[in-house]
Amino acid sequence: MRLPCGLWLWLSLLKVLQGQTPSPPPLPPPMQSFQGNQFQGEWFVLGLAGNSFRPEHRALLNPFTATFELSDNGRFEVWNAMTRGRHCDTWSYVLIPAAQPGQFTVDHGVEPGADREETRVVNSDYTQFALMLSQRHTSNLAILRISLLGRNWLLPPGTLDQFVCLSRAQGLSDDNIVFPDVTDWSPHASVC
Repeated sequence: MRLPCGLWLWLSLLKVLQGQTPSPPPLPPPMQSFQGNQFQGEWFVLGLAGNSFRPEHRALLNPFTATFELSDNGRFEVWNAMTRGRHCDTWSYVLIPAAQPGQFTVDHGVEPGADREETRVVNSDYTQFALMLSQRHTSNLAILRISLLGRNWLLPPGTLDQFVCLSRAQGLSDDNIVFPDVTDWSPHASVC
């Protein structure tokens, strides 16, 4: 029994492609002359992009803040607070400076051997917006996340385009970009 030519070609191509894994695009460098003392403070997380996000995740992302506090040793303590109804979810971690300013290793405070994560500030004007890129390495996967931060909900012109372009340059599609669902949202000062 002979296989049809098209099927034979398809099976051959599949076998060749199984041994190839696409190399991810290079990560952009951290921004030049990063100033931690200007970066610290409260930021609103206005958008996220990542290779683990899907369109169905959009409804799960509520507005949240990230507060960066710079310590004397150059580390940032980071606290996140997200409102969910009338309660507040919080989580925190520490950013340990790497050799290059604006680049950090993330310490989630978990046991040794946990997934390694690095993050970097790609761009910021310190007063209105920031773009951060994080990459977490698991045993067999690199999880990429890009964060669009704002000091308030109004971004300068072109900032959203920078966020989308950075996401696309990292091989992400529009389906990998999520924005907080602000429908019926109002900050409850007593909650967070």
